[in-house]
Amino acid sequence: MGIARRNLFQDKTRLTLSIGGVALAVMLTLLLNGFLTGMFAQISAYLENAPGSIVVAQDGVNNLLGATSILPGGAAASVKAQGAAKVVPILSQFIILDLHEKKQPAYLIGYDPKLGGGPWKMAGGREPRTDKEVVFDRVLAQRHEIALGETVEILDRDFTVVGLSEETNSWMTSFIFIRKSAAEKLLRARDATSFLLVTASARLSDDEMLGRLREIRDVEVLPKREVMANDVKLFGKFFSAPLQLMSGIAFLVGTLVVGLVIYTATVERQREYGVLKAIGARNGVLYRVVALQALIATMAGSVLGVAAALGAAQLIMGVYPQFLVVLEPRAVIQALAIGLGMALLAALFPARVVARLAPADVFRK
Repeated sequence: MGIARRNLFQDKTRLTLSIGGVALAVMLTLLLNGFLTGMFAQISAYLENAPGSIVVAQDGVNNLLGATSILPGGAAASVKAQGAAKVVPILSQFIILDLHEKKQPAYLIGYDPKLGGGPWKMAGGREPRTDKEVVFDRVLAQRHEIALGETVEILDRDFTVVGLSEETNSWMTSFIFIRKSAAEKLLRARDATSFLLVTASARLSDDEMLGRLREIRDVEVLPKREVMANDVKLFGKFFSAPLQLMSGIAFLVGTLVVGLVIYTATVERQREYGVLKAIGARNGVLYRVVALQALIATMAGSVLGVAAALGAAQLIMGVYPQFLVVLEPRAVIQALAIGLGMALLAALFPARVVARLAPADVFRK
């Protein structure tokens, strides 16, 4: 322990750079994984908070955000006839808003305020009471300086912003809410319904309800969790691989930084290691010295990296509220495990130097 500590603290600048390199690698890994987790949470946010446990969609449609769905007429009545306790119809569509001469994608939800399916958390104002009112996402409204009472154009109609919703925004799109009757007029689809959010009666389990609903023709019936998973899979596949690649690169960089520092410290002190071997120290003892040096540097860097990631996540979300960075306890534990992996890998090459060291050769230098 004493030898490892002396070797590390002999050159404090080099040790600081080593710890800093690991901290940056761990911070980047945590932020990338946190961004990915936050993105998945944003993709699933609507269905996570929507009523019901079963989704009925157009035949062949198995996700909410990635497809247009129009149910056949009478679908809601057929679902109710199968024993559903509650059926919530929504009419939804991806649209492009023109806000201050900027194109802004949004996901429009038409719902019945009496039944649900609208905003689950309000930051201000109220839900729409007429077909000329809209609830805007708070972050979207803030970015475009839209206040309660202002008029915005959606497609070819004017709506008054009467409410601001919370937790309905992502860096990809934002949810906006109007009455279902207003959405039918806006989309020129009278009595149309995109999805039914179904709650089974108390006497039926979800599986029994699913079995009954699948007897209805020309519709797709899925558990809500499966629809959420399909949305995550659809949109997440474009970002998961690049983010995981960058996370792997961060791990490699951290490992190389620590490995270089420990390797240099080991080479510079070959004579000391040679003396230890000459007086009977086995390779296992020297391996532990080298590994302990790497462990001290990487664990210090890992703890610093976790703290930096927590601070950076709050800063990012404060400056760019459309991004959600979720640092779960499991991810923090994984980051510390990554630090341990860095230490073990970083100790490999210095350990080989020690293993090949012959005391006689050292003394002849």
